[in-house]
Order: sequence, then C-alpha cells, then structure tokens
Amino acid sequence: MSGNKCAAPNCHRKLIASDGETVVSKICHIEAASSEGPRWNRDMTDDERRHFNNLILLCDECHSIVDNRDNEEKYPPILLKRWKKLHESTATYAYLNTRPSLLMTVVNAIAGIELDRSFQEQQSDRSFDIAYKIEYNAVKRNLPLIEEYRVFYKRINTLYQTLEVEGSFKKSNLMRNIRNLYLQVKGRYVESDMNKKPQDVVRENADSIIEDVLDELLLQTQGETCEITQEDISFGLSVIVVDAFMRCKILEEPPCNHDH
Repeated sequence: MSGNKCAAPNCHRKLIASDGETVVSKICHIEAASSEGPRWNRDMTDDERRHFNNLILLCDECHSIVDNRDNEEKYPPILLKRWKKLHESTATYAYLNTRPSLLMTVVNAIAGIELDRSFQEQQSDRSFDIAYKIEYNAVKRNLPLIEEYRVFYKRINTLYQTLEVEGSFKKSNLMRNIRNLYLQVKGRYVESDMNKKPQDVVRENADSIIEDVLDELLLQTQGETCEITQEDISFGLSVIVVDAFMRCKILEEPPCNHDH
C-alpha cells in the first residue's frame, strides 16, 4: 500500500534501498506508543496504538523530523492521518491497476475452499446503507479499511457479473464460504460469553471478528495462490472481505427498515 515511497507529501524517497533489501525507513506511530513519545493520546488502548490505523511509513529523515518533539505542533495526528489516507489511496489504485488478475486469483482461491457445511443458513442478498451497518455492528478499528476499500465495490461487482454470465458458480461459492467462516468465528465468540445475546457479543467483538475472518481466509487459501506473493494475497483478501461486509456476509444484518 505504500508503493515503496515515503508517505510524506512531496517526499519521493523510497522505503527500501537500491539493493532491494536494506530498509531505509521507519514505521512511525501517528499517536505515540508510549507517554514519552510525540502525540501521546492517553485515551487510546494499547491495541489501538499498535493497530495499522495508527501506523504510517516514513523515510528515515521524515520520521526524524515528524517525531522531533520540537515539531509536535507542526505535525498533529490529524495531519499525519491525512497523509496516510491520501498516500495509501493513491498507491492502492496504482497497485491494483498493475495487477488486473489479482482479484480473480483471490476469488478462485476462496471459491475453492472446502468447509464444513453445518454452518449453512439462509442468507438474503439485500443491501444496506453502509454507514448504518457499520454503526449497527459497532465497527471501529476497521473503519478506515472499509472506507478505503469500499470504492472497489463496482469493480468487484463487474467481476462477479462476468462470472455469472459465463455460468460460473464461483461467486455463490465464495459468498457461502465467507459467510460460513464468519459463522464459525462468530460461534467461538458467542460460546465464550453465553450470558450475553449473540448480537451484543458481535458488537463488542466486531473488529476482532473481521480480523479473525481475514486470518482464517489467509490460512485456508495458502497453497492455492502460489503464483502471487503473500502481500498480494493479503491485500486481495482485504478487498474481497470489505466487499463481503457490504453484502452482509460478514457481521449482522441491520433491521429491514434501514434498507438502502
């Protein structure tokens, strides 16, 4: 997602040196990892501090400048988050455009997973206002991921339509497999807290559930996507999972009166 470039605007330094191996960059915390660091936010949890949303890739020079305590007011969190979003959005579009077969490779891998069918259920294809579904399921940590990748909905929809015209069942297999994985993950959380309603458990653990589904998919598709790198697989899976969230295959459906 970095495009091997520093996220600071107007900085064109690469993150990996010319030898293709030496790291000449730093993972910078937007809001400090400790109270002694710049931009410390006492209200954040440790999980939030080390989460992807709070990390930005900068070259060594820009990292030193941004983390200089004398420059703290010049580089507030809101500015660094703007840098991150702009840089990653631009790099993501470019990345996907140079790998037109990536999403199809990931779709084939997910559709080919053999899962325990005991988790099957009737699932509607209704769509919902995405903001309301996020609110209904109390998604927080993965909100930037959803906002970043939801723009690929039309591209993925075109891909699915092409498969259906060709008479392929890959889309239905993919949706069923993702839904089943979600139900398995959800079941583990519900069983661990039987004193609460399932929906309340989902709301309390929504972000962890999304991440667990991604981890399960990554594990299940290993060996099926050997022609692409692990980073490509992870990226492609994230795009497909966000799309599946929008189609209500992951997390819970909001009430019907909020259909969009």
